[in-house]
Parts: sequence; C-alpha cells; structure tokens
Amino acid sequence: MRVKAVVLFCGFLMGCSPTQPQTQKLEGMAQGTTYHITYWSNEAVDSQVIDAAIKTTFEDIDKNLSNYRPDSVIETFNANQSTKSQEVGSEIIGLVRLAQSVHQLSSGCFDLTVKPLFDLWGFKGEALTIPSTEALQQTLAQVGMNKIEIVDDSHLLKTQADVRVDLSAVGQGYTVGKVSEALEQHGITNYLVEIGGELKTNGHKPDGLAWRVAVEKPLPGERKIHKVVTMPKDAPMSVMASGTYRHYYEQNGQRYSHILDARTGKPVTHDLVAVTVLHENPAVADAWSTTLMCLGQQDGIKLANAEKINAIFIRQRGSEFLETHSEALNTATNLAIQ
Repeated sequence: MRVKAVVLFCGFLMGCSPTQPQTQKLEGMAQGTTYHITYWSNEAVDSQVIDAAIKTTFEDIDKNLSNYRPDSVIETFNANQSTKSQEVGSEIIGLVRLAQSVHQLSSGCFDLTVKPLFDLWGFKGEALTIPSTEALQQTLAQVGMNKIEIVDDSHLLKTQADVRVDLSAVGQGYTVGKVSEALEQHGITNYLVEIGGELKTNGHKPDGLAWRVAVEKPLPGERKIHKVVTMPKDAPMSVMASGTYRHYYEQNGQRYSHILDARTGKPVTHDLVAVTVLHENPAVADAWSTTLMCLGQQDGIKLANAEKINAIFIRQRGSEFLETHSEALNTATNLAIQ
C-alpha cells in the first residue's frame, strides 16, 4: 500500500500571479483514487482535447492492468489455468521486466505475485485474519516471481497455473508516467501530474520558479507537512512514497502492516514507517518505494546506496521520528529538501 505524498497547489507552495500564463487544472476519479493535473503552456491549448486524451489514457491502462475488471488483459492471464504462453502485450512485459529486476536486487522482498497472501491476511476487507502456519505455507506455494516467465516482448507464461500477477505495486507510478506522456504529446512540457498521492513534475511554474511539493509527516489520522521538495526545472522528477502508518490493523496490542514481505508471507514488523523515493521514471520510483519499505531501514538504505536511489527513510521510535537520506540524495544537486 502507498502513503500519499501531499501536493499543495496554487496559493501556498505554487504562488501564482495573474500577470503570468494561467495554469490549467484537471481533476477527477480514476483507478479507485483521485487525480489532479496542473499544466501551462505559452501556446494556445485546447483543454477539452487534453482532458479527453488523459481519460483515454486511463481507460487504456485500465483495460490492460486492472485487477478489478475480469476482462482486463492481466486478469485474463490470471484466470487462464494454463502454463502455455499467453499474449499480454508490450506494456505488461515492460512492467514485469522492471519487477524482475527489483525482485532480484531485493532478494525476493518485492514480488508481483503476493495477491494470494494479501487476501489470506484479510487485507482486502475490514477484518484481519491471522493465518495458521499451514495456511501460510500453502499460500506461499502460490507466490514467486520465478513462477512467471517472459517468452518475448509480448508474451508471458506461468510455470504454475494458479499464480496471479498483481501490477498495482508499479501500476500507479506507470500511469503517472503515461499521463505525463499524453501531455507531452500535445506539446505541454510544464506540468505536475498527481494520482493518488504519487506524482511527477516537468519544467517549472509560469513565474519561472520550480514546482514545490510537500510530503506528509507519518502520523496516523493526521495530515501535516514533513518535508518540502523543490523539484528540478530542467529535468523530469517523480515522488513516490510508501508507508505503514495509514493502512494497518491492530490486534491484541500488535500492529499488522499492509506491507507484506513476499519471502515470509507476513507483514513487516520493523520500525521503518515511511520511505519516499525520487526518480525521473515514476514506475521505477513506485517499485523502489515499496521495495525499500519492505526491506526496512538497514537493508533498505544499503540497497538504495548500492543502486544510487534518491530516498528518504523515516523510522519511528516512540513519539520520535528519525530521518535518514540515501547517499545519492545527499549528493543530489538538482533537488532541494527542506
């Protein structure tokens, strides 16, 4: 599950002026969450054409990646109890390739096949179900990135017929990227795209200043600013955050996070409560924020340093929050964090 990166619009962090080119704003519901898009251009732009292009982008992605519609490409693949090659298209293959890479680097912590475990623990409903050891082991037998194989640039197969692929760990970030591409295809190079708290910026505001976004403090039931990030004006940048402080159950004094470690089949229990990743590719940032959150502080920051990932780690010790930055973020020259 993902923790929202709080985006604050015109009037606070953006500081708009009526004498400058006016920003256009689009918002609505998609993929079970909200989206907000802010853009501007020195050239005349038909906002209705842009709105239609964005809605088409959402619809196309939904038809391919949604695990909530039985006729989507990925759900057709999941429902087919076969180990033969199936055509899924280049979009899904690209995301599986990304996931395979992160899966390997994370020693299996990140995995697109964990949906049966998520259901086993009752995380799709209102009540937690702590599984027996036997049930957990039986479900773990359905999980593993080694149970799916890429055949070619458009075909995927299962080596075990009951395996299910859930692309949500990269799908929302991927959607942010595709919506950004739709804007760029219409000549818009200055924008902020936010979907469910995951975002990407490019260019700058109409007054020439950088886009600035705020990431929230990891407090259950509250919305407070933790950090303000000044985004680069000369390059795209995405901000993706994952955490344990909004989606969890408590039972008999024990907190059970929605972040599952695919290696054990159990919710993570470490004191890392939030990870924010900044990367030019939103799908990559999405995958890494989930992965580092799964790994925890010690293993997570070690891997972030090795892979040169810009990341903010926040641990909780009682009422105190301890923040650590990856080496790449500490040396980044195109990002300012306050």
